[in-house]
Amino acid sequence: MLEIAEFISPTPSPVWKLALQAGVNLAVGGLPFDTLRPGEKVGDLSPLTRMKLGYEEAGFDLRVIEARPPLNRAKRGLEGRDEEIDVVCTLIESMGRLGIPVWCYEWMTDFNWVRTNMATPSRGGSVVTSFNIDDVPEDLTSNPPISEDELWSNLDYFLRRVLPVAEKAGVKLSMHPDDPPITPIRGVSRIMRTVKNFERLLDLVPSPMNTITMCQGNFTLMTDELPRVIRQFGDKISFVHFRDVRGVSERFEETWHDAGKTDMLACMRAYRDIGFDGVLRPDHVPTVEGDSNDNAGYSAFGRLYAIGYIRGLREAVYAQ
Repeated sequence: MLEIAEFISPTPSPVWKLALQAGVNLAVGGLPFDTLRPGEKVGDLSPLTRMKLGYEEAGFDLRVIEARPPLNRAKRGLEGRDEEIDVVCTLIESMGRLGIPVWCYEWMTDFNWVRTNMATPSRGGSVVTSFNIDDVPEDLTSNPPISEDELWSNLDYFLRRVLPVAEKAGVKLSMHPDDPPITPIRGVSRIMRTVKNFERLLDLVPSPMNTITMCQGNFTLMTDELPRVIRQFGDKISFVHFRDVRGVSERFEETWHDAGKTDMLACMRAYRDIGFDGVLRPDHVPTVEGDSNDNAGYSAFGRLYAIGYIRGLREAVYAQ
């Protein structure tokens, strides 16, 4: 049976207590960037051990790391990429020694997820994030354009370096889709944006450690048949972001978990049917009355609704 987790930042916050109070003690964690000691790198065993112990002392079991060391040189194939990849290899080795089984990474160059409005009105006065391709700022990046072929070539180089390390360590590389799944954005190509491209990823360097993060908010912008795609990828799914949107790739807004375009109950049934036994976490929740929108999409109170909604779906589906 799948398990429900939450993103718990390495630095204590109100979410630490709220998650435990909601019955969630599985953590999707970050990396110890803020607690490095002189001479340490973020993937080294010592800082990662301290971080894991911090989670455990608070009552959490760390199941996924969803943060990345700097990788833009690797993504662009620039001088210095091997040094960046060395840090990733060390991180994977450390995760294996600590029993952390999944690393969620991405291949978005220059910038990560993009939104053009961080406070779009939603149900009952709540606010959500949204995207409109016409409103993307011209100065989003100062780097030159990069082609899809270059990104594929650089990804191939990266995987051939890292996957042998991951296989030895027993750690799954879990590719997150581009957000939004369109190309290009201000001249910067994006390749993890279609179902076919994820098939290509899996075929690029075949390995049991070459897997997918099923971020539903992105995949439902790629396909109108998300439950079928979940079944298609099956055991290549190692991690799930359970969220929803309304619209199309060029223009969409985040939604409450029960108000988007996706049949969330059918998705939960699909995870049951493929025997997914990893962790699933809510993602990109609305900001509600009494909470702060400083970290839009990741406010504290909205997560409680999401956790309850997901738990209800899981209990209904697995009871069948």
